Amino acid sequence: MFAQNRIWLAAAVVVLALLPLWPGVIDSYAFSFLFFVFVYAILAQGWNLIAGFGGQISLGSHAFFGLGAYTTAILWSGNYLWGSLYQAFPRIYYFDPVTMVLSGLVAALAAALIGLPLLSKLRGDYFALGTLGFGEIVKVMFVNGGDFTGGAFGVVAPSSTFETLMPHYWTGLGLTVGTALAIGWLMRSRYGLALIAVRDDEMAASANGIDTLKVKVAAFAASAFIAGLAGSLYTYYIFHVGPDSVFSLDWMLLPLMMTVVGGTGTLLGPILGAFVMYAVFDLARIFVPDYHPIISGLTIILAMLYLPKGLARLRPAAARA
Repeated sequence: MFAQNRIWLAAAVVVLALLPLWPGVIDSYAFSFLFFVFVYAILAQGWNLIAGFGGQISLGSHAFFGLGAYTTAILWSGNYLWGSLYQAFPRIYYFDPVTMVLSGLVAALAAALIGLPLLSKLRGDYFALGTLGFGEIVKVMFVNGGDFTGGAFGVVAPSSTFETLMPHYWTGLGLTVGTALAIGWLMRSRYGLALIAVRDDEMAASANGIDTLKVKVAAFAASAFIAGLAGSLYTYYIFHVGPDSVFSLDWMLLPLMMTVVGGTGTLLGPILGAFVMYAVFDLARIFVPDYHPIISGLTIILAMLYLPKGLARLRPAAARA
């Protein structure tokens, strides 16, 4: 059964990769829809790493998403001294992997710096509120950052190189698959086993020689790195990065809901949840704009009532028998 599932998943990836080659697809709504599904799936995978596998509920993923977005915008635009120096080196458009990795590293560094004091002192709801507070602090800092961050207006990246959404689509698909594979490999490693042990019983894990703080901070930083990559990808799409757009709580709440609906602590759950929930959100916004919050909220309530373990843990009747 496992091998069969892997074949189906590989076939689905191949179909999605070849989809842009179909005539007329890149100009369709479905194409942009799938791109945003990839962005949210990447973010959801990052949140799932720290919350689903690590057991630490973070409410600050929008901060790391925004940090990644701003890093890409500043480096790409060539603004300020560091941006001008960076522009002196040759790079690849679309997409520059060095810029995207640096965006993830900036977010990861911020997560490590804030994670050390928070994770050493706070647990559960208190840690969640601490990360939420950090996200709001970062947003205010960027609003009042002056020339450094562009203030309330933000930073504008050059859009002259944009010709088609196809590179964005393939990059988003590659990052979605890549993060899922990387997390799958990580969770089968010794570190992954240690992270699960900390999630299940932190005191027992510590008694068995696991450095629980180190494990949790590393997971928090890795989660932020993934969020930074998603923010970088989004910048290449939108070109204008402002504090109200990239530090919006939607970049935290929606991936969280997508992961819960898809199945926390699973590799496929964030991807399934991103596809299903973004379809609900976006179609409701298009067809019933006055009632889409009601429909979205009702969908989440029904999912919690009838799919408490998520879509990824559903099993066919034949498999349950």
